[in-house]
Amino acid sequence: MLKPPTVREHVADGCQRLREAGIPADQAGLDARLIAQSVLGWTTERLLTSGSEPVPKDFARHYGARLGRRVGREPLAYVLGQKEFWGLAMEVSPAVLIPRPETELIVEAALELGAETASSLTIADVCTGSGCIAVALAHERPSARVIATDISKAALAIARRNAVRHGVADRVQFSCANLLDGVTDPFDLIVCNPPYVAERDRPALQPEVRDHEPGIALFSGPDGLDVIGRLIAQAPARLVSGGHLLFEFGFGQDQVIEDLIARASGLRLVELRRDLQGIARTAVAERA
Repeated sequence: MLKPPTVREHVADGCQRLREAGIPADQAGLDARLIAQSVLGWTTERLLTSGSEPVPKDFARHYGARLGRRVGREPLAYVLGQKEFWGLAMEVSPAVLIPRPETELIVEAALELGAETASSLTIADVCTGSGCIAVALAHERPSARVIATDISKAALAIARRNAVRHGVADRVQFSCANLLDGVTDPFDLIVCNPPYVAERDRPALQPEVRDHEPGIALFSGPDGLDVIGRLIAQAPARLVSGGHLLFEFGFGQDQVIEDLIARASGLRLVELRRDLQGIARTAVAERA
């Protein structure tokens, strides 16, 4: 009688399938393992110690289904249903952009700028998507009040669930709006991870991004700057005196971002923050 395959053997087979689908070997191994852990509800330690055991009932069916999604180049975060951001597990789906580590630069800068007024901080998170920035800031600043906007009702539904998951739903108000349209409150901080990819760059994107993440959260006109331009125009009237606008932008857009802010009425550039690779990714501007 044949011995039933172990969890570890299923993971090894899954890794091979992912490699054949074009996923790099190191990433394929990690993805195959994390998918198995998500099906089993096991920690990494449990997989290491119990991986030689026969698979539980129905494991092969559920594992195969989720692995097949990753073989089709669906992002791992969507397969797992969540992504960590600022140390918090955020629910994600194809309705929202997957949070990136570089977006944590916005949270870092916002916390620094809002340190002196933390007791009464008012924040607008524009293009909130999964709500990762809004939830992280509300989590770090228990006295802050946050309004989070997005044009997508499906994204807002996920953002609300993330706010509930992390205990900040009573302090984050969600609004279906195009940027700051209809939002008249004066804010200490306006933060935003807008769409900033140029339409012409669509073919060059990885299939995980191009074919699965929501285009409305990625693309912004022929040069990628349509939404950023409108945000810069709207922000001064929505900021208190000395308030700040913080937003993410794409690789190589730093000079044009400097020019846009320099030409904007009521804003002055404070700094461009760089990621761990030294790439300028986050603009910090102050209401002049």
